[in-house]
Amino acid sequence: MIDLKLDGLRVLVVEDEMMVSMLIEDMLGELGCLVVGPASRLDEAMALARDADIDCAVLDVNLGGQPIFPVADLLRERGRPFAFATGYGDAGLREVDRGSPVLQKPFREGDLARILGELQAAVD
Repeated sequence: MIDLKLDGLRVLVVEDEMMVSMLIEDMLGELGCLVVGPASRLDEAMALARDADIDCAVLDVNLGGQPIFPVADLLRERGRPFAFATGYGDAGLREVDRGSPVLQKPFREGDLARILGELQAAVD
């Protein structure tokens, strides 16, 4: 069931594991969202976070050993809400990022929809 609030939501996906990225893309498609990216490297993610027309983002905390925090900072500067996707909860986050939405890996489509609803509310 598609939540109409999420229909057409432009979501930047940053994830370095191809299978996880494909799963997130499929979930977003089922929810009626538009996938931006996905980006699997920090430089790609930075370029999309800076230049792409997005409403929000789902960020893997660790991209091949590189922390995602420069992308989070850029999105924060642009006023674009984001959620971290991690298997470590908020334990791996910086102090400035505590309180940000976190998708605990592995997550289900319902978890993603709930977080996207929170991010959408931040956009409105």
